Amino acid sequence: MKEITLYTDGACSGNPGKGGWGAVLIYNQYQKQYSGYNPNTTNNRMELTAVIEGLKMLKESCVVTCYTDSAYVSNAFLNDWISNWEARGWRTADKKPVLNLDLWQELLALCKKHKVSFVKVKGHADNELNNLCDKLATGEIAKHIDDWFLILKKFLICNIFKITFLKTFAMCETLKIPF
Repeated sequence: MKEITLYTDGACSGNPGKGGWGAVLIYNQYQKQYSGYNPNTTNNRMELTAVIEGLKMLKESCVVTCYTDSAYVSNAFLNDWISNWEARGWRTADKKPVLNLDLWQELLALCKKHKVSFVKVKGHADNELNNLCDKLATGEIAKHIDDWFLILKKFLICNIFKITFLKTFAMCETLKIPF
């Protein structure tokens, strides 16, 4: 099986709020970047989504080393929380339902397809590829916030133009200006 390195990160503006994820896949000297957006999500969902989407990009079963700054994701595997949740019918140690169950189950299915190991890295530190994933994730959020501001700006400009036009038209009617 091919050996793949996967770096992932998720981000959220507000929690819940607008979210983004980033993933970098590396095979030998080849590197591919992926990212995505969700308009209403949580940071933990974006962290999980980054890993899921990275693994979904693989066209065949591989040995994958996944680097993440998410304790939520890494501890589930490194501390074997996920096996315990599954054994308890997807309940935590204090008998509460596991949050983000849909994503955990999707990730677990992908981990059965691939041989995945997790490595916890420090976020926002000197890890170049983790920082790249963070930039991809936050970049997705920024793209969509910019879209929202652009729409608002266009709306305001159009309405200001319409008001100005209507005022001018009314003045022209009052003054009997022929144009």
